[in-house]
Amino acid sequence: MTPVNPPGIKRRSFLANLTAGAATLAVSPAAVTAAAPVPTSGPSATGGLAEPAFRPLPLGAITPLGWLQRQLRLQADGLSGHLDEFWPDVGQSQWFGGRAEGWERAPYWLDGVIPLAWLLDDAPLKAKVQRYVRQIIAGQRPDGWYAPYPADASAKAYDLWAILLANKVLVQFHEATRDDAVLQAVLRNLRATLDTLDRTPLFDWGKFRWFEGLISTFYAYEQTGHPWLLDLARKLRDQGFDYRAYYAGQDITAPTPRRGLWTWQKHVVNTGMALKAQALAWRLTRHPDDLAFPARMLDLLDRYHGQATGMFTGDESLSGRNPVQGTELCAVVETLYSVEHLMAVTGEAAYGDRLERIAFNALPATFAPDMWSHQYDQQVNQVQCTINPDHMWSTNGPESNIFGLEPNYGCCTANMHQGWPKFAAHLWMRTPDHGLAAVAYAPSEARFNSQGVPVHIRLETDYPFRDTLEFTVTVDQPVRFPLLLRIPNWTRQPAITVAGRTTAGLKPGSFHRVDREWKGRETLKLQLPMHPATSRRYHQAISLERGPLLYSLKLGENWTRVNADKPHRELPHGDFEVRPTTPWNYALLVDESQPARSVQFTEQPVGQIPFSPEGAGVVAKAKGRRLPSWKLQHGWADEIAPLDPKTTEPLEDLTLIPYGCTNIRVTEFPPLKS
Repeated sequence: MTPVNPPGIKRRSFLANLTAGAATLAVSPAAVTAAAPVPTSGPSATGGLAEPAFRPLPLGAITPLGWLQRQLRLQADGLSGHLDEFWPDVGQSQWFGGRAEGWERAPYWLDGVIPLAWLLDDAPLKAKVQRYVRQIIAGQRPDGWYAPYPADASAKAYDLWAILLANKVLVQFHEATRDDAVLQAVLRNLRATLDTLDRTPLFDWGKFRWFEGLISTFYAYEQTGHPWLLDLARKLRDQGFDYRAYYAGQDITAPTPRRGLWTWQKHVVNTGMALKAQALAWRLTRHPDDLAFPARMLDLLDRYHGQATGMFTGDESLSGRNPVQGTELCAVVETLYSVEHLMAVTGEAAYGDRLERIAFNALPATFAPDMWSHQYDQQVNQVQCTINPDHMWSTNGPESNIFGLEPNYGCCTANMHQGWPKFAAHLWMRTPDHGLAAVAYAPSEARFNSQGVPVHIRLETDYPFRDTLEFTVTVDQPVRFPLLLRIPNWTRQPAITVAGRTTAGLKPGSFHRVDREWKGRETLKLQLPMHPATSRRYHQAISLERGPLLYSLKLGENWTRVNADKPHRELPHGDFEVRPTTPWNYALLVDESQPARSVQFTEQPVGQIPFSPEGAGVVAKAKGRRLPSWKLQHGWADEIAPLDPKTTEPLEDLTLIPYGCTNIRVTEFPPLKS
């Protein structure tokens, strides 16, 4: 039985989980050698940057399988694969020689569509991407600047954020294609950026997103070894906003007032991006405080703004722990990308747990199941999605949680595409000792070389809807290398079977290291038992989880088309309100000491649309009572009162499904005593 927290006691903080899982387990079978820690510091091969614990495989080395392949195919067949065909801000962007928006939107779109095309090996999508990248390169001027950069920027200061973003996109394309013309274009632009920073230091978006420039700068340095690139990296860091200093103060602890003040420091997308800032800077500084800071930052965000999904609120700025405050979609995909970097730089298993928590819950819940529409803000307790002038967002507008083409503002329309592809591209990472680490789990296969020997690893699983993972390792000739398997902190009594021998007692919150000589075709089976658990949330509300999945009340849905008179709202990329057709205001009856006594989980086939009410691979059954006093307020589910709910309504059977499979939901419930 899985231990859970007594009422009113919080789960361990992120920092506590990080510390608890810091040591790697030594395993016993003769087929597996004792574990050795993965180094997290020291010079890289080029000598100028500290070496990360892990390195992601090159784009194209990982292939999605099973439900993950279906999910990426849905995305390619939805908005992501077709946005440029009807949305002028991408299709007619100044980045591509047009006259529409020439700032962040086209690069944002490419940032997700490039990995999507290569993960699916989709020839038409690849050709489309290549055409757009060639147009960017063709538009580069002799001074190194891309076409949207103003010719008179020396007279009028230009915020460099979009340039930092574009270079991040282009090095990703170079990794996939090895097109030297693209790398040379990036180098010319980085040199122009270095020269410009002396005259016009970073400001506004560029100042608060300075670390995004390190991604392309570090990549170019590791490709070429040019020392001036490290000068650029140091200059970006010196001119950028100091998140370490800011998080040492008290301002971060307070939610932004509703209908309140927008700030750069508490802007939720800046925050999601900035989680990786100091870890990236550590490669330059080697300062231990830089490497330790991201865990401290995430712990503070959990404490004061955290949501059960693994995200934090921000609608538009950090807005506390209330489950009806929203989280912007841009923040979800950027936080995922930051945690992927944290996983690579630190090698800490706890970041893999957080990566899955966000990817399997917050990410899919903010899209319509067919991925033809999305929300700007999602709510953990989201009982309807309507155009709502009475909203209580911190600074967003009345359309922020409808499903649509560009609800509230178009940045998420442009930026939503990177979430699933980059998650898939970071499932497997190289270790410094010629091995491979499985940092997050989804059906996939990876190819890499260990000491010159080609290796193919295939993972067949319906995880996170199931707890069994089956790996097949195939090599052309015998080769010894370690395979590191992440053991989530939430599991109890996990076990692994290698070469017919089963080992139990694997340590949750660590990497289990299988170090052996691999021959021909060999299989491994990893069992990660999932047990229901509860946690107390805002105003002592209760949430239910099992493994990496959070569970929410399944509601009947009525979708109504709106805004049909606005441009580019043709079906299927239209705007929709969603209202419940079944009651939502329930208190949940759960034995918090032993949740398995009061909640029953049933597996069912994972659907063609995995994250949909109909496609949910697991269903939970529980009991609850209606709370007539819990009503809509400001067009939302009202706040949960911090009291034992009083109700004489009859006990009813409730159906809960994974949070990521819902469109409207209740996730934090008033706890019912009986």
